[in-house]
Amino acid sequence: MRTTYCGLVSDALMGQTVTLMGWAHRRRDHGGVIFIDLRDREGIVQIVCDPDRAQTFATAEDVRHEFCLKVTGLVRARPAGTENANLVSGKVEVLAHELEVLNPSVTPPFQLDDDNLSETVRLTHRVLDLRRPQMQKNLMLRYRVAMETRRFLDEHGFVDIETPMLTKSTPEGARDYLVPSRVPASTATTRSPSASATRTCAPTASPSSRRSTSRPRS
Repeated sequence: MRTTYCGLVSDALMGQTVTLMGWAHRRRDHGGVIFIDLRDREGIVQIVCDPDRAQTFATAEDVRHEFCLKVTGLVRARPAGTENANLVSGKVEVLAHELEVLNPSVTPPFQLDDDNLSETVRLTHRVLDLRRPQMQKNLMLRYRVAMETRRFLDEHGFVDIETPMLTKSTPEGARDYLVPSRVPASTATTRSPSASATRTCAPTASPSSRRSTSRPRS
């Protein structure tokens, strides 16, 4: 298992052996020494594969963009003049002792740091798009907002309940709608992607003081 994230490797871990997992952001062969920029949700760290370790070096030779890797190695200082002030890990690198390909990848259709992508390309390759730094920031922001909201409601005695809704297809098969308790001939509510479940928060204090953070659709 990993011992830390790639983007959190710093000079505070100097001299320690770490295990990292992530995607191969870039690979560079500098005449006998292979450098791999390993990326995860926290950032990037430079991996050094030395030919003295034959098996590790042979594995590194076959690594390509977006290969999912597991690396165990020694954190050491970068040579003078090669530091990168833009990275948390910019003062250090990891000398790979073991390198394992967890999952290979075909050549991606675009570089993840390319900012000039059309929306069509991004949506076509949505899985890759979600790995891009800006999308990762958006996902983390959404997560933190949701967790803070849940924490606040929990501290005030609310209980998180998911209430599933029945759905039914129309005879034409063109639309789905929610099934109410009674189905008048003229009543049909079109279903949105998020309408298959309604999340309600109810306090545990007393029935008379029940509140709800969402109102069911009619």
